[in-house]
Amino acid sequence: MTVSTLNRDELLQLPAMIDLATAARALGVGRTKAYELAKSGAFPCPVLRIGTTYRVRTADLLRIVGIERQQPGREEPPARTDP
Repeated sequence: MTVSTLNRDELLQLPAMIDLATAARALGVGRTKAYELAKSGAFPCPVLRIGTTYRVRTADLLRIVGIERQQPGREEPPARTDP
């Protein structure tokens, strides 16, 4: 089975907290594997357990995949071009 991943725009539209299955999709990890990793403490970013559910802070997830949210009033740096 192929895991459907999220693109950059979809990642930037996520709310502050997301469920583990969504975080797994962003990382290209299957749902079952994500739960195995979370239960063993090996998921790539911090996982919060709230009752019987697992939640991931979107800011932590974005950091893992190398995306920073643009803060209001800050301009994006110009794109780097290598010769």
